[in-house]
Parts: sequence; C-alpha cells; structure tokens
Amino acid sequence: MSRILIDLPDTQVEELAALAEVERRSRAAVIRQAIEAYVAQRRQVPGTQVFGLWKDRKIDGLEYQREIRSEW
Repeated sequence: MSRILIDLPDTQVEELAALAEVERRSRAAVIRQAIEAYVAQRRQVPGTQVFGLWKDRKIDGLEYQREIRSEW
C-alpha cells in the first residue's frame, strides 16, 4: 500500500472526521472507499449508460421504429 499526501480544507477534514466517527471507521478507510467509488464511476465505458433506458416504456421498440421511419 502506498501513501499520498493531500491538502484538504478544514471543513472537509471536519466532515470526514464526523463521518468516520459515525461509521466507526478510520478516516483513511472512508477516503479509500470514496476513491474506489469515484474511480469505478469514471471507469464506465462512454455510452453504456444508455442500455435499459426504454425498459419502462409501454410501446414496442420495433413498432416505435416503424412509426418514426414512416415520417420520412
């Protein structure tokens, strides 16, 4: 495991300390979890967030496609 040095505003240090106390974890553990979540979010392949956008729609996808194309 490596160590890094970062500068945080006092308000963030206070909020981090309060959160760590509530969760009964070290500040380092909270920071590691936050970085892990941040990296996982940024790692997503662009465009993959669109899958499933139509899952709650009541119209059939093929029917919708034909309707839209009929306008051409």
